[in-house]
Amino acid sequence: MRTTTLDEFQSEIRATGGYRTPDERRAAKRAKPGAWTTFRFSLGVSHVFPMCALLEPMGKLTIRKWVELCFSSVTIAERLGMNVIVEGFRNREAYDGPVMYLSNHMSTVETILLPTVLNVYGPFSYVAKASLAHLPFLGRAAANTGMVPIGRKSPREDLVSMLKVGTERIHGGDSFLIFPQGSREHVFSRRLYSSIGAKLAERAGCPVVPLVVDTRVQPRRDTGLLRKVFNDFGPVDTGYDIRVCCGPVIPCAKAKVMHEAAFDWMAGKLEEWGLPTER
Repeated sequence: MRTTTLDEFQSEIRATGGYRTPDERRAAKRAKPGAWTTFRFSLGVSHVFPMCALLEPMGKLTIRKWVELCFSSVTIAERLGMNVIVEGFRNREAYDGPVMYLSNHMSTVETILLPTVLNVYGPFSYVAKASLAHLPFLGRAAANTGMVPIGRKSPREDLVSMLKVGTERIHGGDSFLIFPQGSREHVFSRRLYSSIGAKLAERAGCPVVPLVVDTRVQPRRDTGLLRKVFNDFGPVDTGYDIRVCCGPVIPCAKAKVMHEAAFDWMAGKLEEWGLPTER
């Protein structure tokens, strides 16, 4: 079985604004859930981290190489019989310039998958937890791929830093990706939905583009002996497909207006998919 290549994937998104795994490009049967399937999928998703750390000191970590590594998330899903579905990106084409992407955050999967899609529309920076920046080699590798580290101990300091760095990146031509929930949550809740992305968009003078993902194929591991070491990689359920949808471009306005408009669209789409929300 031949799976989709990165060039085919991105060409389809450019041409149609979306992608759906062709039947002939995925396994005829979905892999049976279990330890072996979870191991295979987790390895396919997570190998981007050690590979980036290895390539960076050799001077071989380009944005193209990073995106190629991230594309393993699509490849392994198709090899295990799942569909990868991308839709709505005709909306992104409506604006020619950097934007503020806001996405819900369900698992590690979207942090690896989204670069393969967003890279179609030009360079972008993204927010990730600051602890990554302190890991040997991986910190420099992450910085080279556009990561902006953010801690969780001082929200005010994080806001000031994010507004400064984010504005500079957007004015320099980068779009920006933020997960307003901060941490991975199964329920998309207004209570946990930060306005930092909308505030940055207002300050930088760019529109907001909401995204939603359905990556419940691999939830975080909250119980069991492995939860402390492999919290990011819970049991894989191949009964689910992996989905990404792009919403409408929300013109630059007051932060509160963009914040609410993005939340309402995201919550509505997730409810349409049968996922829980708290409005």
